[in-house]
Amino acid sequence: MAAPRRVVELGIGSDDLAQLETVARSRTEAASRVERARILLAYRGDPSSTAVAARLGVTHHTVQRCLRRAARLGVIAALDDSPRPGKARDITPEARAWLVSLACQKAGDLGYPHELWTTRLLARHAREHATAAGHPSLARIVQGTVCKILAAHEIKPHKIRYYLERRDDEFDAKMAEVLCVYREVAVLKESAADPAAVAFVSYDEKPGIQAIGTPRPTCRLSLGIMARSRGITNTSATARSVC
Repeated sequence: MAAPRRVVELGIGSDDLAQLETVARSRTEAASRVERARILLAYRGDPSSTAVAARLGVTHHTVQRCLRRAARLGVIAALDDSPRPGKARDITPEARAWLVSLACQKAGDLGYPHELWTTRLLARHAREHATAAGHPSLARIVQGTVCKILAAHEIKPHKIRYYLERRDDEFDAKMAEVLCVYREVAVLKESAADPAAVAFVSYDEKPGIQAIGTPRPTCRLSLGIMARSRGITNTSATARSVC
């Protein structure tokens, strides 16, 4: 004689029903939530776990497990996964902030011969100095955990992101003009009767003056011929020595 069918009583109100239907039709919800919502809706129409399993293409045990969770937690709470077992995270937010701050410093400033941090070196440094810094939760940190913490803050101390970018479309033309200016200086110097008596300087909008030739240390300079490059802030000038 077959055993009587066990019917699990589920209290599904109008609000819960509307939310279940929304989740069951969703294309963005997690697949597990959608499956559980469809199980609960199908069971509401036909309270048979075997029939629901056959209709949705799942196992009988999956339907029974979903029904028991819904009866114990409520139909909406039953859609979410249960907390995973395991040890709770014991690294404090302050310790994480200290590790991130450490990764933003240079390894060389802390006495290492390395130019950049490696995650292995950073993990070792944290284990050796975390307790003294007041963060004992990092005393046994491993390289993998360091990588996860830094990835959460989008920090990669072992890589360099160069900030120099080519953004000027006229860079090549301007560079050619600047090089022509320096070539003109070389030609003028070669054609001078006394190259040692001629000095060349360049200046721009900045207040500094940079000598591109070696004048006599005891001579005063008077401005002579000036040649300005077109479209370039740098300007070259010749200066005659007055001794």
